[in-house]
Amino acid sequence: MTTTSPIRLPALAEHSALWEGRARNVLTWRRPFLQGVNWSDPPFATWFADGELNVSENCLDRHVAAGIGDRIAIYWEGEPGDRVQFTYRELLAEVCRAANAFATLGIGKGDRVVIYLPLIPEAIIAMLACARIGAIHSVVFAGFSPQSLRARVDDAGAKLVITADGGIRKGKVTPLKGAVDEALTEAQSVEHVLVVQRTSGERGERLNLETGSAWMPEGVGWRPGRDMWWHEVLDAESSVHEPEAFAAETPLFILYTSGTTGAPKGIVHTSAGYLTQAVFTHSTVFDLRPESDVYWCTADVGWITGHSYVVYGPLANGATQVIYEGAPDTPHHARWWELVERYRVSIFYTAPTAIRTFMRLGRQLADPYDLSSLRVLGSVGEPINPEAWEWFRDNVGGGGTPVIDTWWQTETGAVMAAPGVHQEVFKPGSVQHPVSGVHLSVVRDDGTPTAHDEIGFLVAELPWPSMARGIWGDPDRFVDTYWSRFPGRYFTGDSALVDSDGDLWLRGRVDDVMNVAGHRLSTAEIEATLGAHPYVAESAVVGAFDEKSGQAVVAFVVLKDSQRAAAGEDAHAVTVLRTWVRDQIGAIASPRQILVVPDLPKTRSGKIMRRLLRNAAEDRPVGDVTTLSDTSIMAVISARLAAGHTED
Repeated sequence: MTTTSPIRLPALAEHSALWEGRARNVLTWRRPFLQGVNWSDPPFATWFADGELNVSENCLDRHVAAGIGDRIAIYWEGEPGDRVQFTYRELLAEVCRAANAFATLGIGKGDRVVIYLPLIPEAIIAMLACARIGAIHSVVFAGFSPQSLRARVDDAGAKLVITADGGIRKGKVTPLKGAVDEALTEAQSVEHVLVVQRTSGERGERLNLETGSAWMPEGVGWRPGRDMWWHEVLDAESSVHEPEAFAAETPLFILYTSGTTGAPKGIVHTSAGYLTQAVFTHSTVFDLRPESDVYWCTADVGWITGHSYVVYGPLANGATQVIYEGAPDTPHHARWWELVERYRVSIFYTAPTAIRTFMRLGRQLADPYDLSSLRVLGSVGEPINPEAWEWFRDNVGGGGTPVIDTWWQTETGAVMAAPGVHQEVFKPGSVQHPVSGVHLSVVRDDGTPTAHDEIGFLVAELPWPSMARGIWGDPDRFVDTYWSRFPGRYFTGDSALVDSDGDLWLRGRVDDVMNVAGHRLSTAEIEATLGAHPYVAESAVVGAFDEKSGQAVVAFVVLKDSQRAAAGEDAHAVTVLRTWVRDQIGAIASPRQILVVPDLPKTRSGKIMRRLLRNAAEDRPVGDVTTLSDTSIMAVISARLAAGHTED
């Protein structure tokens, strides 16, 4: 078998020089750096370590100083329809008030601040205020349970928690302050809790609803001396704050991600290297034109996509962006298309699961809305199947708008692979090639290059500026998790292949590569095959234990509303789909079981939680469902599995 050619790696000095030029070009430095990358103690790299800058200044002050302070930074819209907009000058003033308030509360360089907020402007303001004073923020997604929040507060040793009285999602209020109170019952490190009035009291005027009282939570608990209203603390502060310069490797944030053990991993990102790659990729991957574009990334700031491509990348680039608090189907299924038309969005970045949901609901939802402003579409979060890619281009992008499928991770900090906006040939479902300055390869177990179209392990060959600097408080775990399997290379945990043209195809997580009777099968490939059938809106495939074959294929499918009549009874649809997979891939890939379900378990950012499906398929406890946008869906799926629904 002929292997692919090893990629040509530049000398480390050449590689470093490329990023050094970009760092000087895209960032404003207080103290210019002379050093590039230091890779003397791998896997612990530093970038531009002798330079100094302020991340918040790069996102705000420099734009005001450059004369674009009146440019809109954020168009924010809440789920009930309330709207707020901030110019760069106005956003700077709010961030300065918050920075002064945090300092008044005793927060300074190196202190940890946990932010547990819905997708409202205060979340972004809090992040930038932390960056301004050198505090380390840790944003915890507001859908996490009190127990999950407590674990993150304790691990980070947070001094300050910022939350809201409640969050609004699908027409309901979640009492976030109550979750914080439960999480902090025995917390030792937290000194203050700042509470944003989103859903109650006089500050609830942002809701601007005749029935505003309907959004009132049952009550907000209060501990005098610890708990303070956000607006009361900020209103007492000046809108002027001089940002301090910090060393390039000053930690910027900790973002917790799930681990194979029960303990969450606190991924640490520092300042200058992270910001360099976030700014560069946001500008180049999406062909950003900040003077004219309106950009919208649908991610929540509780995830890395929200950090890099809602907060730091867009604001440092001086972009105008849309931020929407609520669910894409509330108060109606076409809410996203309504917003695209209202704000004349030109760059739209979302998740494949959201795209497949709209496929299921049908193109007619977008028909009443003018989507002609869109010129670039983006996909993030997991591999996108070709049918969803083509549907997105044709039905949202009008047939000619490029779809930029991006691959990256919490640990990488910024986009690592994506096609170019202006390239002539796109391959639906392929990220095609690494971004300039990133060096990826696909290898076998022994580290040798794979053959063309052979599934292997995706690794990074050289350090990159936005790479994680470690796991908070656990450097050994960082080495063991990411750098021990292929010494000297970063192991992404993803499977991939390189085709005969040299283009890169992601095939899902390595633990989503099944071994069925000795054959390695990609769950992503089977999902793509199912997704190509006219009946299927979206699917999720997992490998479940099987006594005969070691693992067996179990598929969960959501049928298109428009195809329900054609599909007939679920049992008929299952037979058709099983035959389809067998014909398209082979008998070895034929699912042992196909379950027709009303929806898949997804986080609010659109990620399918396949781990929960795998647990259910193997008749194990499902696990924590608090991060799901619909926490009841796993009960429905588990009940159907238990009943043997649609199983041959």
